[in-house]
Amino acid sequence: MKRMILSLMAMVCVLTLSAQSIYDFKVKDDVGQDVSLSDYKGKLLLIVNTATRCGFTPQYKELEVLYEKYRSEGLEILDFPCNQFGEQAPGTIQEIHQFCSANFDIQFPQFDKIEVNGVNEHPLYTWLKAQKGFSGFDVNDQRGKMMDGMLRKQDADYDKKSDIKWNFTKFLVSRDGRVVKRYEPTDKISNIEADITRELNPILSSIMTRTSIRQYTDEPVSKADIETMLRAGMAAPTAVNRQPWHFVVVTDKAKLKELSGGRGGMLEQCALAIVVCGNMEKTMQGKGQEFWIQDCSAATENILLAANALGLGAVWTGGYPMEERVASISKALKLPETIIPLCTIVIGHPAESPTPKDKWKPENISYNEFGGKAE
Repeated sequence: MKRMILSLMAMVCVLTLSAQSIYDFKVKDDVGQDVSLSDYKGKLLLIVNTATRCGFTPQYKELEVLYEKYRSEGLEILDFPCNQFGEQAPGTIQEIHQFCSANFDIQFPQFDKIEVNGVNEHPLYTWLKAQKGFSGFDVNDQRGKMMDGMLRKQDADYDKKSDIKWNFTKFLVSRDGRVVKRYEPTDKISNIEADITRELNPILSSIMTRTSIRQYTDEPVSKADIETMLRAGMAAPTAVNRQPWHFVVVTDKAKLKELSGGRGGMLEQCALAIVVCGNMEKTMQGKGQEFWIQDCSAATENILLAANALGLGAVWTGGYPMEERVASISKALKLPETIIPLCTIVIGHPAESPTPKDKWKPENISYNEFGGKAE
């Protein structure tokens, strides 16, 4: 019997993980009707397992605030009550819904009770956990430290498993069905809201999800996309509107190889490179206002963000002020003396999908309020 159960579990796991996306799953609503998650295509989803008698239950109020604030922009919160953690979600789904409506006036959809771990876990949660495993509690936070201590007493290796650890674990799913992030119940709602804002705003999303790509497919980049990136570069701010840049677009494989110095790697894999240069005839030399480096760096960042927004991969490689590299690039491209290469942007269709690093470090910030003291 035990072997049969294990075989069934393995079969369910294989079938679940073979699902193409979150939109392949069906769930039951609060009256037992099947609902396809494909109904939520194009929406930003926050999926949460909840309980009505938990220390984290007041998060219902915070979730409702998020829902009311961002629903019109495309946010949907999908609530799945679960009684697996301390039996803190007793009663029927109708009783749970009545409690939540009376105490928190929730408007987001509540679905039928499910299990999120173990033999009877819902396939949706098998898939979610496979996409984003447990990454730990913040033990510098009092609640995170408490949860870590409690769970470690039960299982010294609990943190090595992807299982849902407690009520009010959350998954943020992008408009195109990617699991963006997993949040533990102790994570601050303000951090979740920052991620929601980023995902709902295409400009912020492009900024926050951009990461360096160094491996590419053989697929070429369209002329329309190249022009879009160049237009984005030329939309950058410049000192006194000098626009002291010159862009060299390189698509020839032999020339890309020459730019790589015969070292192989990304310059020989990519579809193209855009060499961002400063045009010395457009700078303000001799007046102590040579801002071409700042101006061209701003243009470079715009090109990188545009590439990301177009679904392309890119990486910024240095040039100026390394004399040997500047000379090498200038020679390969036969640039006149008045055109100085600042950097090379390597671009192509990505053959890798690294997770963007979270670079948020509050310790790198100080606030000097008007009339106050610098912290």
